[in-house]
Amino acid sequence: MQPEVLIVGAGPVGLTMAAELKRYGVSVRIVDKAAHRSDKSKALVIWSRTLELLDRLGCGAAMVAAGHKVTGANIIAHGETIGHVDVTGVASPYPFALMLPQSETERLLEAQLSRLGANVERQVEALRFTQDAEGVTTILRSADGAEETVESDWLIGCDGAHSVIRHALNLPFSGDTLQTDWMLADTHLTGAPGSDAELSVYWHADGVLAIFPISPGRYRVVADVGPAKGPHPADPTLEEVQAIVERRGVPEMRVSDPVWLSGFRINERKVHDYRVGRVFLVGDAAHVHSPAGGQGMNTGMQDAVNLAWKLALACGASRVPEPLLASYSAERSAVGEQILKQAGRLTALGVMRNPVGQAVRNLVAGVAFGFGPVQRAMAEQLTEISIGYPHGPLNGPHGAGGPAPGERAAPDAGRKPVGAGDRPRFALYAARSPAVDRLIAEHVDLMETAPRSPFDRDGLWLVRPDGYVAASVKVGDEASLAKHLDEVLRPGP
Repeated sequence: MQPEVLIVGAGPVGLTMAAELKRYGVSVRIVDKAAHRSDKSKALVIWSRTLELLDRLGCGAAMVAAGHKVTGANIIAHGETIGHVDVTGVASPYPFALMLPQSETERLLEAQLSRLGANVERQVEALRFTQDAEGVTTILRSADGAEETVESDWLIGCDGAHSVIRHALNLPFSGDTLQTDWMLADTHLTGAPGSDAELSVYWHADGVLAIFPISPGRYRVVADVGPAKGPHPADPTLEEVQAIVERRGVPEMRVSDPVWLSGFRINERKVHDYRVGRVFLVGDAAHVHSPAGGQGMNTGMQDAVNLAWKLALACGASRVPEPLLASYSAERSAVGEQILKQAGRLTALGVMRNPVGQAVRNLVAGVAFGFGPVQRAMAEQLTEISIGYPHGPLNGPHGAGGPAPGERAAPDAGRKPVGAGDRPRFALYAARSPAVDRLIAEHVDLMETAPRSPFDRDGLWLVRPDGYVAASVKVGDEASLAKHLDEVLRPGP
């Protein structure tokens, strides 16, 4: 049986994509040219918004149980804390950053995918593909050299920064490689000041040093080490890591027993369009950026969630609901641009070399972080609960008080998350009435009811399957919601 969707790449993004589609009943194949999933820690942090979305998939609790909670971040200069962000107050069931090595994230996602009835086909490489109005034909090659032709309705490239799918589409990956070498060390560390529930960023005259707790006694150390040298950055020695930790951090800190030592350079690149016909790009295949803020993997996983419910509604239909699918690139490209700029600004602040500029930076940061609204805004930005689609093409009318269309609808405590079922369904927050009952009856396959609106008792709220507000109207204007649903889900020509 040919799959409706073929997914190339089985990292965290591809696994999220496959599990979401499989949960919705879409037939998928997921292939990866690697023989095994990653055994490295790589992407380390899962933020609150991603955990909320994984809750719908059924593996959020397992990840929390396997990870290490971090509740705050400190910016330190000249031995003094000039900025502090506390994320425990964000309006989320997960008011923390979850430190979980990528190897564990992949293990848990792969286990969930297996429970849903699908498995990764490893040592299988996508060679080339063609597409037409009816579908996509992809040539796969297995480890023994045998080639297979796969027909699918859709093809999704989740195959990373060096994406074969993106290259085949001949899409420009616009941006730059920063000409600075960086080092990364996952190592055991003693003498770290403060709590292992907070990360620390040191702004030093020589550059930046960031220390992330992974688990008690184990930390990730990241630092810039000067202008780029040679074609590839060298992996650091433990002695080099120790020297930077002592100079930029706290002299008493000691590193030992490294788990992973690596040199890297930062790429800031992005495609303009995440979709060409029946082929989609998701995660690093579409965008790569500075690790500052730790939002790369999270952004990719949220790409997958955004696309999955739309594609699930399109699969099996006689005609594609084009307004729905066209919104994927529009919404997620805007988010990718936003994350790219934010991470770039954070990186530029950290590697600033000019002494006068550093002094101004430290002064301004110290003043700004003294204001509660700034701290709250930073917490919401870091945890990604502020991400939304304010100019998204799927946004409908906004006639009631509360969050606008495109904004995240905060999860209801103690209630099943929106979109947690086996079909992509909108949630309608409304008091029952004959008009509401008619609206539900007309869209019974696409809508689930929720308790009366937590936002505005005189309003009706339509929330998308991915937990973002689609539209809101005053009681009595149910027809506007029905019209919006028909416009969003009406098959295109």
